[in-house]
Amino acid sequence: MKIVIVGAGAMGSLFGGLLANSGNHVSLIDIWKEHIECINKKGLLIKGIDEDKYIRINAFTNVKEIKEKPDLIIVFVKSYHTENAAREVLPLLKEDTSVLTLQNGLGNIDILSKYLGSKGIIAGTTSYGSTILAPGSILLGGSGTTCIGELNGSITKRIKDIAEMFNKAGIITEITQNVLGLIWTKLIINVGINALGVLLRVKNGELIQGEFPQKIQKALVEEAVLLAKKKNIKLIHKDMVKQVAAVCEQTKDNVNSMLQDVLKKRKTEIDFINGAIVNDGKYLNVSTPVNQVITDLIKSIEEKYEKQISF
Repeated sequence: MKIVIVGAGAMGSLFGGLLANSGNHVSLIDIWKEHIECINKKGLLIKGIDEDKYIRINAFTNVKEIKEKPDLIIVFVKSYHTENAAREVLPLLKEDTSVLTLQNGLGNIDILSKYLGSKGIIAGTTSYGSTILAPGSILLGGSGTTCIGELNGSITKRIKDIAEMFNKAGIITEITQNVLGLIWTKLIINVGINALGVLLRVKNGELIQGEFPQKIQKALVEEAVLLAKKKNIKLIHKDMVKQVAAVCEQTKDNVNSMLQDVLKKRKTEIDFINGAIVNDGKYLNVSTPVNQVITDLIKSIEEKYEKQISF
């Protein structure tokens, strides 16, 4: 299968490398020139599998360099880059090209559908972990399960073909008939963990230690669950407060991705996580005051990166 992966960060590079290694024609696109140059010169180095392995894979900084239109485009860019990514890949689409988003947060499906048409869009989530070690080098931090599905819940030939291809590449993949419920479930987990971890500057496990962090986490999650019910989303877990706490325990030593961004003074995906809850709440007349304050605090931190006091 001809595949283009948009966003060759840790996850995009991992999926691209594994899919290329199993015989697919894969092209990576990313604006990080040093990373792309290293991949083209030496191959992509993946550590953490059975043995360290260099994988030959095509990598580009400009979508115009790709000459053949792909069968599948996989989107891994940060959510605030989705709109630009959609515009850039539009010329690559043929009539039967599928576009799979495995991004975090809410709103990516709508943005991709707006620019690329909803017919080709499929979505999913993944619990795989990967870290960039250096330009051209990544570490498989942990395998998990990838779930993909059609937006309308149907099981189609294309979704079966993609799942089969992923599994053949060693990416454990299941098909879901409730992909929106899956995405919202993961969203609510991020709603309860990411921003709170930033504000407290702690690993995930610390969020369930102490009265006040748990109190705030519970309020964040309950607002999001209420909104999901209003939208008739079927969440995967009945008690999302308990599920978020369970994830904190399971990942107790993890520094969440938003906290990593803030520590490096990078833009966060707050608008697509807690901010998305706030925006949807306004549209549906569901009150989300705790998520509003948390969103404003994270955006304030971003605004004041260069004014922060060093201790």
